[in-house]
Amino acid sequence: MRKGDHDAISYIYQSCYPSVAHLILNNNGTSEEAQDIFQEGVMVLYDKITQDDFALSSKLSTFLYAVCKRLWLKSLNKKGQNLRMNDNEELEIPDVDNEIQQHMELEQQFDKMDTALEALGEPCSTILKEFYIHNKSMQEICNKLGYTNADNAKNQKYKCLQRLKKLFFDQ
Repeated sequence: MRKGDHDAISYIYQSCYPSVAHLILNNNGTSEEAQDIFQEGVMVLYDKITQDDFALSSKLSTFLYAVCKRLWLKSLNKKGQNLRMNDNEELEIPDVDNEIQQHMELEQQFDKMDTALEALGEPCSTILKEFYIHNKSMQEICNKLGYTNADNAKNQKYKCLQRLKKLFFDQ
């Protein structure tokens, strides 16, 4: 990116933009605002990487997400208070070390959960994913997995959840 490599910039947009867009769209933003905030975040990243003393201490996506989250919160705050930024004001580069650390810890927890879900095996993995991730009803899960009724599927889900908790906390 320092050298202006368009492939690097394209990679950043392809790999990092979806999570930032998701954050903004789910927090009272529009797709245009998501694009603007992401562009500002990339500018902050570029400013940082052109400094000789900058050392990235997290995943690039984590850093960019934290910067964009901070920029979006700042934008929401300004909207709520009807403040206007002058065109000649310089973009403030937010201090995101704490947010990066929190995001990294959250990523570790998600990795830990993925490992526990893999170790859980079938049908538990499918039941829990269908219910908690895909928001399927117990009747839909019952039909998909062939349980005799939704109560049996619900009991199985409970047992699976208990096993998952044990696997997760034993890691």
